[in-house]
Amino acid sequence: MGPVLAGVLQLLALIGALALAYVPLGNYMAKVYSSRKHLRVEKWIYKAIGANPDTEMTWPAYLRGVLAFSAVSVLFLYLLQRLQGVLPGSMHFSSVNPAQSFNTAVSFVTNTNWQSYYGEQTMGHVVQTVGLTVQNFVSAAVGIAVAVALVRGFARSRTGELGNFWADLVRGTLRILVPGAAIAAIVLVACGAIQNFSGIHEVGQFMGGSQEWNGGAVASQEAIKEFGTNGGGYFNANSAHPFENPTPITNLFEIFLLLVIPFALTRTFGVMVGSVKQGYAILATMFTIWLGFTALMMWTEFAHHGPALQAAGGAMEGKEVRFGVGGSSIFAVATTLTSTGAVDSFHSSFTGLGGGITMLSMMLGEIAPGGTGSGLYGILIMAVIAVFIAGLMVGRTPEYLGKKIGGREMKLAAAYILITPALVLVFTAASMALPTPPHSMLNSGAHGFSEVLYAFTSAANNNGSAFAGLNANTDWYNTMTGLAMLLGRFLPMIFVLALAGSLAEQKPVPVTAGTLRTEKPLFTGLLVGAILIITGLTYFPALALGPLAEGLAS
Repeated sequence: MGPVLAGVLQLLALIGALALAYVPLGNYMAKVYSSRKHLRVEKWIYKAIGANPDTEMTWPAYLRGVLAFSAVSVLFLYLLQRLQGVLPGSMHFSSVNPAQSFNTAVSFVTNTNWQSYYGEQTMGHVVQTVGLTVQNFVSAAVGIAVAVALVRGFARSRTGELGNFWADLVRGTLRILVPGAAIAAIVLVACGAIQNFSGIHEVGQFMGGSQEWNGGAVASQEAIKEFGTNGGGYFNANSAHPFENPTPITNLFEIFLLLVIPFALTRTFGVMVGSVKQGYAILATMFTIWLGFTALMMWTEFAHHGPALQAAGGAMEGKEVRFGVGGSSIFAVATTLTSTGAVDSFHSSFTGLGGGITMLSMMLGEIAPGGTGSGLYGILIMAVIAVFIAGLMVGRTPEYLGKKIGGREMKLAAAYILITPALVLVFTAASMALPTPPHSMLNSGAHGFSEVLYAFTSAANNNGSAFAGLNANTDWYNTMTGLAMLLGRFLPMIFVLALAGSLAEQKPVPVTAGTLRTEKPLFTGLLVGAILIITGLTYFPALALGPLAEGLAS
């Protein structure tokens, strides 16, 4: 079997698995967030934190819950790292320095999981399991909760109430993420991923020196890392490491994990707004972009330029032989079109155009299918933009799901789509203009610029992957990427929740002959076009200086 055919078959198997999980998982999540019943363990948690899960919240109250919980989480994770040197189970690792502790705490709380350190040489068992793994669960649950609040804004009328943040957080964690990750961890262990609390072992002598590896609760962290679109690996090599991702089967399984919730949330959306066809229209948009980007990535990486690439069956630099070009390409697109950031190959070693595809995937706002929750609310914001554009074309007040899109709604949507590009471009420009930050670049010219652009694109979009050529473990990059992650996560959430509150207060608008049918293929095409054009106009100059210049020169 040739490598191209193997890659295509993997892609078809992945699509089939996602299709089988779509309806049952989507329906189950809709039931979770619509139920009025509380499990016994949930009642214990509510009592412990002093929350009444039956109290409805307006959007400012919901936002205060999100921000308060996240602030406490950042502080807890920061202190855990700073105290690592005196904690048991730390494998004699010293405390993490302040700048890196801040960066890592912000990274995991914002669902970014950007890592500017070697995991196996920096974090002990306590920080990995009590700190990082816990945040993998709750940060993903926060994203889903915000998305569900926006869906309720579309579904409800004549009320400013969007549900209860604490109930949504607890339910998402205990009813969706924990059982799903537990099943996934068992599968990974069965397929060869490690799960233990062993210390550091010498595994052999290599080139006159010793090679040491430590164990850890890897499979359980790997499971939620992908299932919650987090991305932070136990080891520096991330999902290219055989302890995390041992075989081509686990590689495909991990891709499935990081895609399944974001895709299934479109079904949840359709069920909760009372029209599964609306969910299918959003799904079609996501799937079209994801499949197109995957096909384009596979084409660029399989293109044979010269005898070396022909002999290898594609651009194999920076890729694991056990995954090949096909598996690595599918993983790279999936992880950058979601807010995952996990890698099974080094994106810096992709072809110039291939590296550009990974960047453009994040620049789209990670909405195809996006992260757990963030992908759904991101594409719904773009849907609001699309119906507004359609309204301008025909001279009619735009409507979406029976809600008028007026001046207030458009201002909030516009602010949402502008904040992340502003963060990316401003931080990148500052890093290139100042004298010290460019010293962190491994390469010069277009590729070096791509390293910096990729870093801030990844941070501001809460992705977490890196181009692998930039030394980001400096005070400048730890601080600036930390700020980019904070602002890139919570500023958009403010606009999302404010929009949800505005929509929930409206009364439904009846459908007329002039209403744009947003469940039809015409709207899907309009939405795809709006996403690509808005992103292209925003980022094209920066892409032209980096990956496009490199790709055209090669």
